[in-house]
Amino acid sequence: MTDKTYNVLFLCTGNSARSILGESLMNKLGEGRFRAYSAGSDPKGAVHPMALDVLGHLGFPTEGLRSKNWDEFAQAGAPEFHFIFTVCDNAAGESCPVWPGHPITAHWGLEDPAAVEGEEQHQAFIDALRYLRRRIDLFLMLPHGSVDELAMRGKLAAIGREEGASARARDER
Repeated sequence: MTDKTYNVLFLCTGNSARSILGESLMNKLGEGRFRAYSAGSDPKGAVHPMALDVLGHLGFPTEGLRSKNWDEFAQAGAPEFHFIFTVCDNAAGESCPVWPGHPITAHWGLEDPAAVEGEEQHQAFIDALRYLRRRIDLFLMLPHGSVDELAMRGKLAAIGREEGASARARDER
């Protein structure tokens, strides 16, 4: 077991729902071994209220969550990331900034719960949270300090194809 803290970045275009869920989940479930952040290429400027509601009701942290541009993390003084996960298909297809430290990346695409309207939206957020939790639980079980980069990439891609994966994520190899 290592005392190393790994920095993780969750990316989504709007940074208002899925990436926010990932940030909160990882920060709690990672128990100090992992420090998570989230960002987007075209942030909405506000966290989706249903994301905050679902996280809060299930006991996950919401304090400090905000919608922010990924450029914030490509500047000098930004955390150096070990892992970057795209959680929406649009962000996975965009040209990302060059991240210091050459992090290991994977696509963990999920359908956008914010795109669901009406009474079904709450359940869509619960489902997205459940799918992300499963991925994060599997990620946390990996032997991070003893797996080579190629093997880790394969394991992370497989995690991204878990239940609830978007069509693009299911096709990732």
